Amino acid sequence: MADDNNQAGKFDLFADQFTITITPFGANLTFSVREPHPAAGRTPSSQTLGTLRMSVEHLKTMVMVIKRQISLVENQTGVKVEVPRDVLRQLQIPPEDWDAFWKY
Repeated sequence: MADDNNQAGKFDLFADQFTITITPFGANLTFSVREPHPAAGRTPSSQTLGTLRMSVEHLKTMVMVIKRQISLVENQTGVKVEVPRDVLRQLQIPPEDWDAFWKY
């Protein structure tokens, strides 16, 4: 078991992009961050921060736990975290699927 006082291998990062690949045998989540000040008229570049690999069962369980935590915080604070419909459209997430998942 790792020593809790040893910081080697631990990370604390901010990511504003992710890519996911799922196969029958596992899931890969690669997190990235965009450059802070892209040049005008140019597509911003991004830097890969790292990849987390896990079983699909672990991923599916994580999604449920994360959803439950977000819903709990929204209910406790009375503040709903909104995602613009344009973002959902870009991600090809139908609004009715989004609303059903979050039970709006």
